[in-house]
Amino acid sequence: MNFGFSYIGLLWIIMLVVPNLIWVKNKPTDYEKYVVNENKVLRALERTGEFLVTPIALIFSDFNFKGFHFWSIVLFISFLCMVLYEIFWIRYFKSPKTMEDFYSGILGIPVAGATLPVIAFFLLGIYGGNILMLIGAIILGIGHIGIHLAHRKETYGPKKKRKLSLRILLGILKAICILILGVVFGAFIFFIGWRNINQLSHAIRYKNGINEQIYVKLNDQEEYISIIGKSLDNPVIISLHGGPGEPTTFIDYCWQDYLADEYTVISWDERGCGRSYYRNIAVDPDNKTLTFEQQLSDLDALVDYSCERFGKNQVIILGHSYGTMLGSRYALSHPEKVSAYIGVGQCVNEQNYYGETYSYEDALKIAKEKGDNTSEMEEAYAKFSSDMSIKNLLQLRKLVSKYHPQSVTKDVSTLAALSSPIVGVDDIRWYMIEMEVLMGGKRYNQLVEKSLGEYMMNFNILQSNDSYNMPVLLLSGSCDWVCPVGLVKDYADSISAPKACVILMDGCGHSPQGQLPEEFAQKIKDFLKTVK
Repeated sequence: MNFGFSYIGLLWIIMLVVPNLIWVKNKPTDYEKYVVNENKVLRALERTGEFLVTPIALIFSDFNFKGFHFWSIVLFISFLCMVLYEIFWIRYFKSPKTMEDFYSGILGIPVAGATLPVIAFFLLGIYGGNILMLIGAIILGIGHIGIHLAHRKETYGPKKKRKLSLRILLGILKAICILILGVVFGAFIFFIGWRNINQLSHAIRYKNGINEQIYVKLNDQEEYISIIGKSLDNPVIISLHGGPGEPTTFIDYCWQDYLADEYTVISWDERGCGRSYYRNIAVDPDNKTLTFEQQLSDLDALVDYSCERFGKNQVIILGHSYGTMLGSRYALSHPEKVSAYIGVGQCVNEQNYYGETYSYEDALKIAKEKGDNTSEMEEAYAKFSSDMSIKNLLQLRKLVSKYHPQSVTKDVSTLAALSSPIVGVDDIRWYMIEMEVLMGGKRYNQLVEKSLGEYMMNFNILQSNDSYNMPVLLLSGSCDWVCPVGLVKDYADSISAPKACVILMDGCGHSPQGQLPEEFAQKIKDFLKTVK
């Protein structure tokens, strides 16, 4: 939730208030006779809802228009409800102004004059991700709609009874609809509330430190970073996400919160993806500036920015998966700026996806020893070998994973994403591009893999005799077969460094930070304490 004036909220309130002011002098005949019968509890809920909704609509900038995207549909429907609300009033003011006119519906929506604005403000709460608005709209709805449904019943009298079979059928359909709507909107309310609680928790936790989500100029582009930490005096860790092009900035708080008491942690949506891509979409819609060398240069600019802002001479580089390509090459190229390097799920030999071949061959061996039919897995590998697309890669991994089970099966990443205190529209938009791959979409490949694929396909550091001038930690899940542990150990044996160690998190896979976030953070803390 972000405090600030909402012009959308003001517009909705104007559309709500103006017709009601006109109505004061155009009340339906005998309306006052009905008012005396209003339920006092419902009236109190109505007043409470009005008291909550009105200021909330004005003081949170979350309700303002954020550009065209999936969630714009929710805002549009909310606006449509307000338009229908105005149409309802226009129709009423042109009518004889009887109670029957006042309690007529629109498009099958009963007591439209009461129902439509409540729906509109509830949807506005979903669009803005604001639990206070949702609570206010619910309270207002119970009181306001409840009162007017009672008046409608008084006006029209009891409904004529239909045939029993029809009543049963309609009752079942109504119950199903209520159940579906209850589950859907209940989930929205739950996760928006959880998100708001996390936002408040972060604001309190980091009130004396830093809790920012900003864009910084890195070379020729403004790129997105998130910074958290309890003290500005703490050492700085720069976290590099994997993929390539799979930013996890909005999720990483789930493990970074366990580091932020002793370190200032910076996450970055690398050039060409996530919020950084959308920030620059007008000038570089096809990611023509995206290369591995350019990302290294951007990282150097980010390191310089971090050192200058926080008064440091060096930073700690932490990379995950593809981020270890960036991180390890940067640490080797700029040893004077890096105090320690941490590779999580270190990429070692990616030439023609050698890691996948390594994993496949191990799984094939296990399958044959068990006497299993391996034809489907072999066919998948042959298909992948001829067309190394993301879709074929994921299909191969699905079959191979059966023979590489993880004893740690939980992963907090999904819940962390749904309840993220910093998730934004552009995070979701980019995630949808990533998900299109599963349905054969090519947009992700065109934007990211086309630019970075060649570098990745030639990445093999086993024979490079890397020499680090800083301590190195290679941290992996013991069941990581995306970047196989065997290759990571081989790499550790091939490098030289003041201190180099491999730590395995038992039972975890390629992303131990999402499986055991607290334990993951503690292992990093323990390692860094030994190299101070």
